[in-house]
Amino acid sequence: MTQADLVILRATWDYPERLDEFLTWAGSVRNVLNPLPVVRWNIDKRYLNDLAAAGIPTVPSTFFAPDEPIVLPDGELVIKPAVAGGSRGAGRFTCPEAARNHAEALQDEGRTVLIQPYDPRVDQHGETALVFLNGEPSHAFTKAALLPPPGTAAEVDESGLFHSERLAPVKPTSALWRLGAAALAAAATQCGVAMTDLLYARVDVIGGVADDDPRLLELELVEPSLGWRQLETEERDLAQRKFVIGVEDALERLGLGPLGQRGRG
Repeated sequence: MTQADLVILRATWDYPERLDEFLTWAGSVRNVLNPLPVVRWNIDKRYLNDLAAAGIPTVPSTFFAPDEPIVLPDGELVIKPAVAGGSRGAGRFTCPEAARNHAEALQDEGRTVLIQPYDPRVDQHGETALVFLNGEPSHAFTKAALLPPPGTAAEVDESGLFHSERLAPVKPTSALWRLGAAALAAAATQCGVAMTDLLYARVDVIGGVADDDPRLLELELVEPSLGWRQLETEERDLAQRKFVIGVEDALERLGLGPLGQRGRG
């Protein structure tokens, strides 16, 4: 794999458990999409601090390194590892003792902890996942609340790597698309790349149903689900063609030649 001219990251689902190995491998590949600086920045949710500093409205987020004392805000909380995928290690808490125990257990594993207030709009409308291809808006879908109420076990898919998701197609407002584009632009600036260098991106936002202060929840630039199955055949074909065009553009940009000529002697 390290001899490949280009690797597109799409299913590296266990990288949080093998982080050092994953980063070493990614650094050994000649070219990777999304670009390596983007991968290094985006795998740790402390990128939310960078986006908030850039003026992107985000869900308030506080991070605690393994050696830092946990400070719990009031109200219902979401506590998760700063490096994780598929909501693994994440939970909702109303009991301060249970919240502290979970956070400190993550720290005992050597993990940085992310604490956020739980936004009840997720229970009402779910999250909106905005998909961008080559830096341009493509399509969107909704995700029902992934985290069950406190004290309730989460449903896990058959792989054991993800909480089960309930998805549906959606047509977001222009305000949500603007928020997504602003977040993507800020990320590109932070990583020193152009927005068009981002083959794929998924911007997860909360709110926006009735102009109710939409907020960025997560920005997925490493291996997000892109919701192809939520699209009708014609729309899916068009979106996947955009993806292919993005790969072709990357090959040209990296000096690797047209896609149709790859592998010809």
